[in-house]
Amino acid sequence: MTSATLATGNPAVAPVPHSAPPAGRTGILILFGLALAVVTLAEAIGNVAIPLGHGKIILLPLLWALLMGGGLGLAAPRLPQALRLPVSLQHAAGAILQPALLLFVAKLGLLVGGSLPKILGAGWALAFQEFGHFFGTMVFGLPVALLLGLKREAIGATFSVGREPSLAIIGERYGMDSPEGRGVLAEYLTGTVFGAVFIAVLAGLIASLGIFNPLALAMGAGVGSGSMMAAAAGAIAAQQTPEMAKEVATFAAASNLITTTIGTYFTLFLSLPFTVWAYGVLEPVLGRGRGRTEAAPEPAKAVTAHAAPAFGLPALVLIWLATASFGLVGNWLTYGTRPDGQVLLGAAIIVGAVVVGEALYRLAGRRLPAVVWVSLIGMALTYPGTPFSAEIAAATGRINFLALATPILAFAGLSLAKDFPAFRRLGWRIVVVSFMANAGTFLGAALIAQFWMHPPL
Repeated sequence: MTSATLATGNPAVAPVPHSAPPAGRTGILILFGLALAVVTLAEAIGNVAIPLGHGKIILLPLLWALLMGGGLGLAAPRLPQALRLPVSLQHAAGAILQPALLLFVAKLGLLVGGSLPKILGAGWALAFQEFGHFFGTMVFGLPVALLLGLKREAIGATFSVGREPSLAIIGERYGMDSPEGRGVLAEYLTGTVFGAVFIAVLAGLIASLGIFNPLALAMGAGVGSGSMMAAAAGAIAAQQTPEMAKEVATFAAASNLITTTIGTYFTLFLSLPFTVWAYGVLEPVLGRGRGRTEAAPEPAKAVTAHAAPAFGLPALVLIWLATASFGLVGNWLTYGTRPDGQVLLGAAIIVGAVVVGEALYRLAGRRLPAVVWVSLIGMALTYPGTPFSAEIAAATGRINFLALATPILAFAGLSLAKDFPAFRRLGWRIVVVSFMANAGTFLGAALIAQFWMHPPL
């Protein structure tokens, strides 16, 4: 399998342009206005703690933004014209999400650079916890899938967390109209619609129990999905001291970077073969006499729902500037940091790191993901010994990483409603399995990291 195939899949599963009309300049302005309103309201609500037995669930502004954005899309037919979110704008929000996420990646890279000695000190914990990410989905998800009556759909749904590279791997090996293809598509859609909410609630609840070292949980948060990592790391960090919260973000970013860079090849050569083997062993024991899952939507229709147009560099710069501005709103409302000269300089550095990373990504022929380049630029800027690293760290340090996560989750929420028609056609059992797989990747990595970090760092 070539790197190009891993990035985009084969022609059978390649995204095709959606049929919705283009959003247009006025529509994009409306979309950014709605995003700003969602971010402002979410940050005004702030953190809400809900006691749950011996633990608690903390609902962060980023979750409010995700839920409010999704609510706007679902309620669009019943809202006044000015507040309606047509499908074309939902697709535009989905297209904006990925470049906007690079700002969050740059911020985490800036945190990682100054903490590289401590990260390297984690040693085997950071290295071996990746096995938890890549095998946890199967260990937690496959038995449940078989007990619920799924057959070979269970392979596609549990060999990974089901992001775009997983679609390409299954599409090339089995075809998207196969049971395995239906399984990975179900995992993809469930993660898109509910993944960030689910992982944030789970991570917050586990963190509140005080069983795990927060840094072990932070490594578990690096699941390979930017929005899910942001949600999980935020839920963990919200329950820590300010200094520990920064370390949580740092270790989550380092784990996510490892998962992103080696994840495709790990799932292709290790996770998928192991899941196929485990299915052959467990299915006669747990799945005997059970029925098959409900039919999932046609592959072309489901992938089409997630197709997104490419942006030129000028449009990307505008997206980054707008998203950074929204982040400064939350930085002021929730964390009390006024946008003075140093804060604005910090925001400019973050945007600059993204611009340089995107340029290198294109110059290198798109062989490595843009998140890798942006992360490396951020780390280089604050690495001890780099000229002005202390000044750069001071300026960017005044911008809370969670403040940048809220607008990203707002765009994610505004894009969700377009996926609900396909989501409703999925069987409920495979949705439960998807949740178990997502829980498995988080808990599996956290358990392994906890073992290697004993005694705690």
